[in-house]
Order: sequence, then structure tokens, then C-alpha cells
Amino acid sequence: KLIEEGVDPQQLRHLCAVHLEVLDGQLRDVRGMLAPGHVLDTFYREHDEILHFLDLLDSVNERIQKEKDYDPANPAYEMLRHLAEHLVAAEKHHAREEDVLFPELEKRGITGPPRIMRLEHNDLRPRKHRLLELAEAVSGMEFARFREELAQLTAYVGLHLRDHIFRENTILYPTALEVIAAQATWAEMKSRCDAIGYCCFTPGA
Repeated sequence: KLIEEGVDPQQLRHLCAVHLEVLDGQLRDVRGMLAPGHVLDTFYREHDEILHFLDLLDSVNERIQKEKDYDPANPAYEMLRHLAEHLVAAEKHHAREEDVLFPELEKRGITGPPRIMRLEHNDLRPRKHRLLELAEAVSGMEFARFREELAQLTAYVGLHLRDHIFRENTILYPTALEVIAAQATWAEMKSRCDAIGYCCFTPGA
């Protein structure tokens, strides 16, 4: 509602500790209401996986930043490529949100949050792809430049994607559960999600 009234969304991104505590409790309540396979349950589970990838990415970046030169025998570089591939593979997650969930919210007058989430998808997409390009190009790059760009991408993607996921988990998805009441609608949405497909890391896909 604040967004629709013209409040800059950036002003809503930094919530105080009390708000975070309330939203965390709400998130547990919402997830407890969802049956396995529900559209939102799948989105939540995919978010869990993506957050795990981001934690691993932080760890791999820390290891690489300590290296003086590229060593192809170091497993950190293969792990970096693996994590970047999985972050890029999250595009089907975003496609199901943008093509199935967001339109249903917009039909019900919830237009601000989907608009912001789409913008953030568009902001993060090229950086995730660049991370994969970087992981695949390390052997042919000047190593100091590789490390610097890796540190920048890791910091940006980690911060903004975690923030994005937090707001979808605690604001967007609970709102969807509240305003989309008919089980028949959720079933139809599930069919449309199935048609788009799932990520290689989607639990139980």
C-alpha cells in the first residue's frame, strides 16, 4: 500500500529488528500452512536452496581471495562454476513467479510488489550470468582482475539476492496466500508452473 501511495521502495528495504522478528514468526506460520507441492511451498524450498548456494559462494570467494595465482587443481574453481550454474538455473523459478504468481496478484490489485520484484530479477540476472562467465574464464584472465571482479559480484549478488528473497518470503508470498483464496486457482497455477518447469535443484521436482 505504501508503494502504491508513492513511497520509494528503497525506503522500505531496511526494517528494524522488531519488524524482522514479527515477519520471521509470520513466515513460520505461513510455511506451516502449505502442503508439499503447493506453488508457494515449492518457491520457499527453492529459496532455501538458493540461500545455501549464496553461503557456499561466500565461502568459495573467501578461499579464492587468499590465493596468489590461479591453480587449476584447486577445487574451489570448479565449485565456483557449479554454484554460478545453479544461480543461473534459478531463471525457471523467476519465470514461474513472473508468469504465474505475479499476474494473479496483479489481478487482485497487488501491483507494487510484483513490479519491484521484476525489476530486481532484471537487475540480478546479468550479474549472475557474468559470475558464470567469470568462473569459466578464470584460466585466461589476469588473476588479480579475476579476484577483484569475483569479490564485487559475490558481494552484490549475495546482498541483493538475500534481500530480495527475504521480502518475497515475508511479504509477497504471505500476501499471495491471503488474497488468492480459491484452491481451484492454486491448482490451475500449479499446472501452469508445471508447464514452465522447475530448477535442477528444486527439491522433489
